[in-house]
Amino acid sequence: MKRQMIETEERERRERQRIERAERAQRRNVRSETCLSAVRQNAQTNTNDYKDIISNLPDSLLCHILSFLPIRDSVSTSILSSRWRPLWTLVPVLYLDQRELGEELFDESNGKFKFVDIVSRIMTVRKNRNTISNPIPPLHKLCIHWYYRCLPFYVDKWVHATNMCDLRELDLHLRTSSRQPMELPRSLYFSSTLVVLKLEFAIHLNSPSAFVLPCLRVLQLKCVTFANCDSLSTILNACPVLLDLTLHVDDKYLRNLNDFNVIVLVGTLKRLHLSWNVLPLSKYRFQINTPALEYFHFDGYLSGDDVLENLPNVVESVIQIEDCDSVNDYAKRVWDFMGKICNVISMELTTITGQILCHGFNHENSPTFHNLSSLKFCGDLWYEWYAWHVVWLLLCWAPGLQTLVIEHSSWLGYLNKRNPFLEEPLDVPECMLSHLTTCVYKGFGGYENEMELVRQILKAAKVLKIMKITVSSYPILENKPHFRKELSKFYRGSQKCQFVFDEGHFI
Repeated sequence: MKRQMIETEERERRERQRIERAERAQRRNVRSETCLSAVRQNAQTNTNDYKDIISNLPDSLLCHILSFLPIRDSVSTSILSSRWRPLWTLVPVLYLDQRELGEELFDESNGKFKFVDIVSRIMTVRKNRNTISNPIPPLHKLCIHWYYRCLPFYVDKWVHATNMCDLRELDLHLRTSSRQPMELPRSLYFSSTLVVLKLEFAIHLNSPSAFVLPCLRVLQLKCVTFANCDSLSTILNACPVLLDLTLHVDDKYLRNLNDFNVIVLVGTLKRLHLSWNVLPLSKYRFQINTPALEYFHFDGYLSGDDVLENLPNVVESVIQIEDCDSVNDYAKRVWDFMGKICNVISMELTTITGQILCHGFNHENSPTFHNLSSLKFCGDLWYEWYAWHVVWLLLCWAPGLQTLVIEHSSWLGYLNKRNPFLEEPLDVPECMLSHLTTCVYKGFGGYENEMELVRQILKAAKVLKIMKITVSSYPILENKPHFRKELSKFYRGSQKCQFVFDEGHFI
């Protein structure tokens, strides 16, 4: 009897232990499930109810993300789910590019939708989505780039469909074979929100006589046409806070005007890029007076009547002056032009510009660039002796130059004229003796004239610390080890100078 009682108590004790272990295991599972994220809990409890993190974001944030995608990628997200279907129509940015939307520009039989059909459909969907009960967010940026067989009628229709009261940036690049450019909507000239306006090619500017663009800071006009000789001045006068101006002027787009001068008198302007594809013998002229200007990029020709004045604050410049053999005093014009920007700190010049300056060099009348610390020289160098003479001339301008960059860029022209006035022995420029510490040659091919140029610089530079050679992948690949060895043997005026080689690809 006693033994049975002991066995019974033992069985009950084991049962209680089993129950306690089961309860402890259950409590551990509960705590573990409580620590899981909401997404993992949903995935463990019901996989059909799973939602990715991105889809849980609010519409405003998703639309902001989609605005950084090309339009075709943004539209493609509509197939993900019903949640995504309307989102692309809500983006505040429309970037409509003929190439990115997949149309083959020169193939009419490709069977694809035409650019005009695609954009029209996009605009229709956005319009149908915009209702009083469910309005779509305003469009802040509209870009239309139509490169081939542009139909200005449709572009005008699309721009008119945009609410100008909310538009901050308008970018139109239109190319058409017809002679009917597009005119901007009149309401655009009275926009109080527009900050950036970029217009290229088939656009005709016929502005009202009196208007104002109070917020416009960036204006870009490339090869557009003007209604009259005062159209450009009227537009510039209507921009009281303009900071960045780009003008590409080609005389073939000015043939409807007998008298047209580009006059830039903007007191607030900080950056100016003037591309002047107008021959010196043309009747068109430019006048630049921008006292606050800090960056100046000029490429094109110079006329004797062109005026460049009041540029005391320009600290960075890019100068690409084209040569003109038909003008006798052309070199003097270029020297006068350069003297107007003598306060620059950083400058980029083409070989053609250097060649012109070299032919008109005058030790007594040439300007001195006391603040210039960085000089970039771009172009192709042909004659062995000429390259060093041009570089030497440029270095003579800048007694405090610290960085010299030479970049092989054949599309910027090459040196191809002899100058008998520079065959005499040359004195070492002042900057070579005390300031020049860095020299970079980009697109080095190992040719004889390039080797000689590097040799002259190494010999003359007394405080040079780094000579960096970025090797071109084109010219003589098999000779790379050879010219590296030859370069290392060159005499160095500075004992601290070190060579740095880098592989690159330059055209």
